[in-house]
Amino acid sequence: MTAILSTLVLSVVLCGLYERFARARHILDTPNERSSHSRPTPHGGGAALLVAFVLGLGLAAWLYGGWTPPLLALTICALALALLGIVDDLRGLSVRWRLLAYGAVCLVAAVELVQPVQVENAVWHGVLLLCAAFILLWSLNLYNFMDGIDGIAALEAIFVCAAAALLSWRAGSDDSYILYCLLLAAAHGGFLVWNRPPARLFMGDTGSVPTGFLLAALALAGGAGGQLDPLCWLVLAAVFITDASWTLVRRMATGQKFTQPHRSHAYQRLSRHWRSHLKVDAVMMAINVLWLLPLAAAVQAWPDYKLFLVFLAYLPLLGGMVKTARLA
Repeated sequence: MTAILSTLVLSVVLCGLYERFARARHILDTPNERSSHSRPTPHGGGAALLVAFVLGLGLAAWLYGGWTPPLLALTICALALALLGIVDDLRGLSVRWRLLAYGAVCLVAAVELVQPVQVENAVWHGVLLLCAAFILLWSLNLYNFMDGIDGIAALEAIFVCAAAALLSWRAGSDDSYILYCLLLAAAHGGFLVWNRPPARLFMGDTGSVPTGFLLAALALAGGAGGQLDPLCWLVLAAVFITDASWTLVRRMATGQKFTQPHRSHAYQRLSRHWRSHLKVDAVMMAINVLWLLPLAAAVQAWPDYKLFLVFLAYLPLLGGMVKTARLA
């Protein structure tokens, strides 16, 4: 508990200090026709969030013992992704080079993640490796797509990590895995103090990309290590997965340039329709807590029916995508 509370406080303080620094140096996200905010706001707060998270990991290692090699490797990869985000902000990387760099980091992480999995056939091992790398790459891009209104990315990370920690604890999983999830949630909790509507600080690619990567990496690591069924993670993150995936497929099917920024996600349409970021955040959290968390727990409790339960979790969300697509 000491490490978790310390990480939360550190995140609040460091994000606050960064917010003042960014305003003084004019590191601001200026509104344009695609923006969901109306005033210049400091961005890049994900750097402070990650510093708090890493300091929390260090404190936890000092108090309770060191971290396992897989979790250390994932942390290093997340920091590498954050560094790429900083370089992108300063130099401006093309979409191609950014994806190549992200893909290389994901492939390195995938090698570490699939090590515990026993696969006799080398071909299937290679397929498993590429699938893991693709999941990581899609998740980090997905999270970047979904970080578009105040509070939504931080709230999702807090919920998914805290819920995964709860389910892992119920399953009797390793304490280090549970603590890692809770520290990541605490770091985002501190950031949320500054990002809640109306936001005074944005996460930026420096935070959203590593966060998306870590959530998928924890899901894969939990499955490989027997900590938590990855399908539980799939249910917990269903709101983000559905919105990002549906929007991408729809844009590709209609011939739109899906690599360009846009405002056609369901959460963006709802925020314009309701003229409120807070209402969208509240609805998302209600879905998460009242619908997805019980279904994720059901996946854990009744594994024989887990595929049906995953389908059940996504079905009304897909219906919501169809309905919100009619909004301006």
